[in-house]
Amino acid sequence: MRIGIDLRYLSHNLVGGIHTYLENLIPAMLSVGKEHTFVLYADQKADFEIAALPENAILRVLPYKNALSSIGNDYGIRNWMREDGVDVVHFPANFGFGPAGAPKVITLHDEINIMPLWEIYRGHQKTLRTLAMMTYLHFNTIASLKDCDRVITVSEYSKRQILKYSKLSPERIIPIPHAPPAGVKKVEDAQQIEAVKEKYHIHQEFILADALKNPGVLIRAWKLLPSDLKQDKVIIFFSRRPDIWNVVNEAIAEGIARFVLRPSREELNSLYSSCLAFVYPSWIEGFGLHLLEAMTCGAPIIASDRGAIPEVLGEAGFLVDAEDERKLADYLIELLSNPQERERLRTLGFERVKMYNWNAIAARVLSVYRELV
Repeated sequence: MRIGIDLRYLSHNLVGGIHTYLENLIPAMLSVGKEHTFVLYADQKADFEIAALPENAILRVLPYKNALSSIGNDYGIRNWMREDGVDVVHFPANFGFGPAGAPKVITLHDEINIMPLWEIYRGHQKTLRTLAMMTYLHFNTIASLKDCDRVITVSEYSKRQILKYSKLSPERIIPIPHAPPAGVKKVEDAQQIEAVKEKYHIHQEFILADALKNPGVLIRAWKLLPSDLKQDKVIIFFSRRPDIWNVVNEAIAEGIARFVLRPSREELNSLYSSCLAFVYPSWIEGFGLHLLEAMTCGAPIIASDRGAIPEVLGEAGFLVDAEDERKLADYLIELLSNPQERERLRTLGFERVKMYNWNAIAARVLSVYRELV
């Protein structure tokens, strides 16, 4: 097959879940699909992030002068694909417009772009820029789905949500999960862990949590713990964004929490590997990549039972309603006071995460292409 993939996401200096998906999936696909030719489309906004491409990959760099170039390329990329004679096209960042006659695959990571506009606006900041961007993504995603042959999404939960907000038939939506990002691994070196803890002034045992994922319920649960159990322990919140919830800042001021901004991959590995528990009480998740990271590094997990979290975590952690601080406190007491239970969940996590492998995921994506050609 001659496969065209829109990878402009990897030439825009972006971060986030889609970026992580692509930087791991594409190398795996190039390796697993050596018998195929991949035509990869980037643009001139920034250097393409995959530096060393194998012989079965061709890089096409579209012109870029300003933000309007992205819009032009959204609609013009189909002409490049037509000239390159691709057999199938894949748009892995929620929408795209391919050439007539070539089967089209879209990875729709969640339902947000296809929800009613008023629901999308409700959950975001309402600046002119964000309103314009959300509106643009909404209408282009809906238009893209009309002639899409297959939609790949990240979980059975996301499939159900996409069906709820679209007219797609169930057989056109294929759930294919993520896997742990490259570089995620358990840290065994005690000196490496201590260096990270010293850098961030962590001198106590700690539980780890994402500062953006419903931190309030964790803080409320923490305050319910017996004083002797939480003595000499602290919550470590991390985030890649500085604009965290006020409740986290209040917990920091009270001395029950600390905040780590933009830890590196190696630092986050050390934090996962040395925490007493990773707590992830997210209100909603289309997948939950942090769960795979935590299981890989051996962190016992307490997570909410919402979204795709139960299907990702399985029996490898404790599940609790995202607003039930009393049950969360019970699970914290269990893990903080019981080393054997922490070890049990670590072992279950190590086994569970073996299910998620980028080469196997790449093979499944390639099988979707083959069905269409």
